Amino acid sequence: MIVTFRSKAAGAVIMLGEHAKPLLELAGKPSDIAGGTRGVFTPEQLGEAIRRIEAALGNERDPQFDETDPVEKEKAARYVGLKQRAFPLLDMLRKAHEQQVNVTWES
Repeated sequence: MIVTFRSKAAGAVIMLGEHAKPLLELAGKPSDIAGGTRGVFTPEQLGEAIRRIEAALGNERDPQFDETDPVEKEKAARYVGLKQRAFPLLDMLRKAHEQQVNVTWES
């Protein structure tokens, strides 16, 4: 499943559902809403959503890879952490918060 986030404040952000759902849950959306086909962050919800995602990112620790081991080195090259996955959505949420506009998503 592909999830597309849209806002008048920024261009569209497209994510796989398996990556979008945990971010929506971190932002405070209940799992039934986060797993649904569409939803919205209202301007009033944006500040709390941003705060919650930033708090989760502050607690996130990337795994340590032994880059002298070829297998571990390959894993390190392909690793994408929560911070990288969250950045485009978090940027959109911040811009929408500044402009006081909705952020919607749909799959």
